[in-house]
Amino acid sequence: MEQEGKSPVYGRDVMEFVTVAVEYCAFLEQSEGKTRMSFVDTLMKLTPLLYLKAALLPKYEILDSDYFSEDYVTEDNYNIVRTNISMVMGEKDDYLDVFMEDMKYSESPILTTVSENLADIYQELKNFVMAYKNATDEELAMNAVAEVKEEFQYSWGQKLVNVQRALHEVRYAEEDDY
Repeated sequence: MEQEGKSPVYGRDVMEFVTVAVEYCAFLEQSEGKTRMSFVDTLMKLTPLLYLKAALLPKYEILDSDYFSEDYVTEDNYNIVRTNISMVMGEKDDYLDVFMEDMKYSESPILTTVSENLADIYQELKNFVMAYKNATDEELAMNAVAEVKEEFQYSWGQKLVNVQRALHEVRYAEEDDY
């Protein structure tokens, strides 16, 4: 139950999501030099929690039709994160994805990478965290929550569950391959 006088946009569900999103972003930003085992083990705990916390976010409508979220993640930031993940994952970075939109029009599976999917999610979450943190009023914070929830439903949520499948495979593969 929300505290009296406290907006739900600053309530428990949103704050827990923000906390997990910050943790996810920081973990990926510090992924360089990690072993594949520790990297995958951490993500196998963090990604389900991220999914759960995103699913529990309240659904808001963007209040300002002129609202435009700023891109805080530059192309260089994105590429650094993606490259570091790719280096950690090595030959286990590639996987076949059967839940991509393009799959509907293809007779063969589509190759994708753990690094690109995790970096795409990172970009969405980092942009959200920065927009939420820099919101000067409740309406801007609510718009940031509304946008990240909508993107979760239509974009990065599916990427998250797809990459969890690939990470699960890596985590529980034969010890020699890990």
